[in-house]
Parts: sequence; C-alpha cells; structure tokens
Amino acid sequence: MSSTQASKQTPLHAEHLALGARMIDFGGWSMPVSYGSQIEEHHAVRRGAGMFDVSHMLSIDVAGPQARDYLRYVLANDVARLAEPGKALYSCMLNPQGGVVDDLLVYLLTPEHYRLVVNAGCADKDLAWLARVAQAGAHDVAIEPRRDLAMIAVQGPAARQRLGQARSRLGALVQALPPFAAEAHGGWLVARTGYTGEDGVEIILPAAEAPALWRDLLAADVAPCGLGARDTLRMEAGLNLYGQDMDELTQPAEAGLAWTVADIDPQRDFVGRAALSLGLKWQLLGLKLLDRGVMRAHMPVHTEYGPGMVTSGTMSPTVGTSIAFARVPEGASAGDAAEVEIRGRRLPARLCTLPFVRRGRVLDDAQP
Repeated sequence: MSSTQASKQTPLHAEHLALGARMIDFGGWSMPVSYGSQIEEHHAVRRGAGMFDVSHMLSIDVAGPQARDYLRYVLANDVARLAEPGKALYSCMLNPQGGVVDDLLVYLLTPEHYRLVVNAGCADKDLAWLARVAQAGAHDVAIEPRRDLAMIAVQGPAARQRLGQARSRLGALVQALPPFAAEAHGGWLVARTGYTGEDGVEIILPAAEAPALWRDLLAADVAPCGLGARDTLRMEAGLNLYGQDMDELTQPAEAGLAWTVADIDPQRDFVGRAALSLGLKWQLLGLKLLDRGVMRAHMPVHTEYGPGMVTSGTMSPTVGTSIAFARVPEGASAGDAAEVEIRGRRLPARLCTLPFVRRGRVLDDAQP
C-alpha cells in the first residue's frame, strides 16, 4: 500500500472523502484505509456492525447452456454442489500446475446463470484466464464483467438488524437468509457471506444506488470501516489474502484450502487436478507471538522441522498480541514452539490452528 494517487475510484469515493477517510492506493484503486481509529473500526465489527466499500472487487456473470459444465471445469470446487438458486460456493481457480490463479465466490442465480466475485487485483487476469479456458474447451458461455455494479459489506453481530433498520424492505429477507446463501431483490443481490468471521451480508447493487444505501447505513449506526480493519479482522478469522498467503505458485493444500477442492466425483476433470498433491512442501498454520513485537509478511520463521516464513502478520486487537499466518514445513503442528526473526532478533512464538477468533470469541488455541 502506498499513498500515491490511484487512477480508479469506486462509486462511493465521494462518501469516503466526506467522512474524512485516509485514502491510499490499493491495487490501482483509491480506497479508504481508515476513517479515524482503525482499532475502533475493528471493535465496531466485532461488537456491533461495520461496513466496507468492496466495490473494487469485480462481479463477473457467466451464463449460457454450458455455464455449469464450464464452471465445473475451470474451478477446483464443484458448482454441482449448488443445488438451487441462491446458493453460494467458495473456490480456488487453478492453473495447470495446481497453483492458485485466484480465490473467489460463485453464486447460482439460475440454472444457466452464475455470478463470480473475484479479487480486485486479479480481475483483468481472471477475465483473460476465464476467456482462454472457455475458448480452449469450446464452451458455449458468455462471460460479462459487471463494472456497472457496486458492493457494500455489512459485518458484525448486529449487521442484519441494522441493515433492516436502514432499509426496512430488506429486514425480513436478511433475517431469513441462511449462511452462504443469496437472494436477488429488485436488481440487487443480497448475500450472507463475509470476510471478518462475524455474521453479516454483502450487497451487490447498481453503482448509482450505492451512495444512498451507504448514507442510510450510516444513519442506522453502522460504522464505516477501511482496509486496515478489514485486514486485522480477516486475519483473526483465519481468512487468506490472495497475493500474500497464496499465489500461482501455491497449491490450495499449501494455503490451508484443501477443503475447497472437490474431488469426490472421479469423472470430473478440472484445471490443475492432475498436479494436485504432487511435491507439496508447505502447510499454513497460525502463529502467535509470545513476546513484544509485531510480525509482518516475509519475516523468517524457525521450527524444529526447518525454516518457514510469515505470509501475513499484524497486531490483533481482539487477541491482544501479534498474530500471523506462517508457511512452515510438513511435520510442524499446532502447539509447536517456533521463533520469528524481527529486526535481527529471534522472538518466541507458538504455532496454532486457525482461526484465532470466531464470532468475537478468542479460541482456546489462540489465548495468550
């Protein structure tokens, strides 16, 4: 992240400036990192409700008579698991070597219409890859980037209640919506998913309608939150960030995402399947610092099984100490002692399972 001027602005850019947000360049987008206190924004999500502008992420519609078969081939998880419209699935999209091209959400809208939500920094690459795979397999699908849409994530134990206060017509809908499901509503897609480890919803809507919803949420006491709080929240929740915790050289199993690979159907081929589980070197575990300091990406990690590396690190407002994700050798396990090099010093740490926090509660394995 840098403070240089970004070239792209979301439909909520003026709202961020009006609130005095500190803006930074994030993958070519001008995005708010905080509106004041990053820690207060973090706690607002853990204890009440906060909202994030995630309009920089790209929605991509995939439609056509072969959409289902195409997505079963291009994604490692199996969209056949989506038994009815409104269901959602998390998946990695792999290259032939089994490396992660991107991680994404896919929603079934109709039997021949799916919506993918991909990471902002991967959007152009993903579009090119999706088109290439479709062309190579002669799949009869239309791939449409929906740059006309915005997205607001409302997260926290009070998120659904306050969304209902902001827009009463959504109140009954979001209260009845099960986790990892979505419902189309008047040109909007309201999904009960998230990136914080808390309850909440993400609303995909026409860009022109986003500022009014943002202001209504503010009036319903939903705190605006920036990228800083989003990062500490997702780390406490044990959720990966593409480009740090995984990339095209990382297989899902090396990033703690083996569960996203559906290989139950022996007849289903998918891109990267033949390369999976070949030559795995690493596993991803949590790491908790037992001394003062803050762990950051790329710091060396030492275990009895050999060296590793921090992929993401931060100071956790909920746990009260520094936490990290660590890429460590096979054989290391939760509970093992480790050391992290910080400014030339080896500080004691302990490997642990992920997540560190679930629904506002620090898990036993992550206790100081």
